[in-house]
Amino acid sequence: MNTPRKANGRKKNNRARKPKQNSQHTITFDDNRLLPALFGEHDRNLAVIEDALGVEMTSRGNHVVIAGAAGERRIAEQALRHLYRRLEDGGEIDQGELAGAVRMATVPDSSSAQGTARDSGAINTGKRSISPRSQTQRTYIDALRANTLTFGTGPAGTGKTYLAVAMAAHALNEGRVDRIILSRPAVEAGEQLGFLPGDLREKIDPYLRPLFDALYDVLPASRVARGLEDGTIEIAPLAFMRGRTLAHAFIILDEAQNCTSMQMRMFLTRLGENSRMAVTGDLSQTDLPAGVTPGLSEAVAMLGHIEEVTHVAFGSADVVRSTLVTEIVRAYDRFDARKNEKTRKASGVREKK
Repeated sequence: MNTPRKANGRKKNNRARKPKQNSQHTITFDDNRLLPALFGEHDRNLAVIEDALGVEMTSRGNHVVIAGAAGERRIAEQALRHLYRRLEDGGEIDQGELAGAVRMATVPDSSSAQGTARDSGAINTGKRSISPRSQTQRTYIDALRANTLTFGTGPAGTGKTYLAVAMAAHALNEGRVDRIILSRPAVEAGEQLGFLPGDLREKIDPYLRPLFDALYDVLPASRVARGLEDGTIEIAPLAFMRGRTLAHAFIILDEAQNCTSMQMRMFLTRLGENSRMAVTGDLSQTDLPAGVTPGLSEAVAMLGHIEEVTHVAFGSADVVRSTLVTEIVRAYDRFDARKNEKTRKASGVREKK
């Protein structure tokens, strides 16, 4: 049994291929001050890239030697250069950014993969720079920039709402809109909570808390507090939208899979002059009563052909919250597929009888 050898104080990846002779490449970084953050403590970031790609990486001063197959070496270099540029621009590297850099480097012909653009898909919110962590996220960001109405659907953890909130913050900071309006249907996730104590704000806070969390993550706390006070940032339940015209605003409807057809029609027709709207939801997690058609799926099917309306569908491969969440989503997808297949076969047997 082979024992993993160590380099730079870290264990090497068991799965890494044994590099062929001369199958290595050296890259150089100019700013030594950024290298501790780039490499990670005890070269931890390099080890993550090794595990993902099956290469061997060795840091020598401001050089990194990458050994392995040509394709994997190229991807590893692109990922490292992407992370280095992020540090140059004042950003930080966490596990999500690290995984995203590897994921984006594998996309053929993307600007990040070619290493020629400096995060052209990034969103600057004033508090942080947010880069796409998958090709679908990049497509989604481009859609939010280019279209008046964007539907984002898919599993939890794919960044649908977070990126929409980040884009709204960017638009507000740039003066492209005068306010941000965030909404959710106040539907319980099956718990039957009953009466909630407190005033109106205290009653609706549990339903809207995820939107507050996203806001505080992309904007300074003082900016959020000031916006909530002067009305440039508004968070309200869906029921409060009826009868309004929302002009010069970036409007986001989250958890839209819990909207009925009538509610969705009401909300979409609130769109006013010089406004942008993002509608996000996960059709696999609807909390509507049985037999009620979600307004989200109906709207996506009905409006997809209209100019300035686009639909971006995320999949399990786009989950960036956690690798475990990715596996959970895929397990449920397989379970649902088997259940649907059994239902289809049972229906066929009944029809024959």
